[in-house]
Amino acid sequence: MIDQIRSGLLTIGVYTASRTKVAAVQGLIQKLRPLDCGKELIRVGGQRDGGYLIPNDFDGIEYCFSPGVNTVSDFEDDLADRGIKSFLADYSVDGPAVLRPEFSFDKKFLGSSDRGCCITLKSWKDKYIPDYSGDLILQMDIEGSEYEVLFNAPDGLLDQFRIMAIEFHYLDRLFDPFVFALLSPCFEKILQYFHVVHIHPNNIGGSFKIGTVEMPRVMEFTFLNKRRVTSIKPQLTFPHKLDLDNTGAGGIQLPKCWYSQQ
Repeated sequence: MIDQIRSGLLTIGVYTASRTKVAAVQGLIQKLRPLDCGKELIRVGGQRDGGYLIPNDFDGIEYCFSPGVNTVSDFEDDLADRGIKSFLADYSVDGPAVLRPEFSFDKKFLGSSDRGCCITLKSWKDKYIPDYSGDLILQMDIEGSEYEVLFNAPDGLLDQFRIMAIEFHYLDRLFDPFVFALLSPCFEKILQYFHVVHIHPNNIGGSFKIGTVEMPRVMEFTFLNKRRVTSIKPQLTFPHKLDLDNTGAGGIQLPKCWYSQQ
């Protein structure tokens, strides 16, 4: 009977599914709670969308890979002022919002394979700096394609990034068991090499709550490579003094379940 009801709903465009156990979602959240790794966080980029809180640990970094350009290049502009060159990619635009000699642009989407208008992170890196073995920065906001890109990235390349600032989308869908089984390993892969040092909800996405778990739909995560960390402790103060709303639509603070130890 239940299967017949689900089939009937599906014919009118309504999909139903069981729900991920709250304990499983809570377990993932606990692993992703931000840590104070002894590095000051500074704001890089603009005062709205496109600005991120980043560990002040840039010494020796020469390059940033920044897929997802849209109409804002403030982050890369700030890095260029620090002597860091940026590779930018976005098939939806014809170039970065700011033109600088430190920028190289590809009219490509980042994806899980080299096909048509898409390129993988590895192929993109190999195009410009194939033999470079130093630390890198990754800043990625690609509207949901971040999961396939991260899954496809070789572990050695992932570990080459010292700092990553990634906007993750569709986080409320972690309550779907099928989606949870796909997305949670993506975070587990990152956590092999990185600590989460900051999380900022994008207020344009709103949030979703089941029981004690509140899940903003879109959040910006900042990661610091474990190689750069000598001590850690829980980060318990949110929002950070440098956090700013992405848009003027009304703010969302990081829910306490993402950082509180209680």
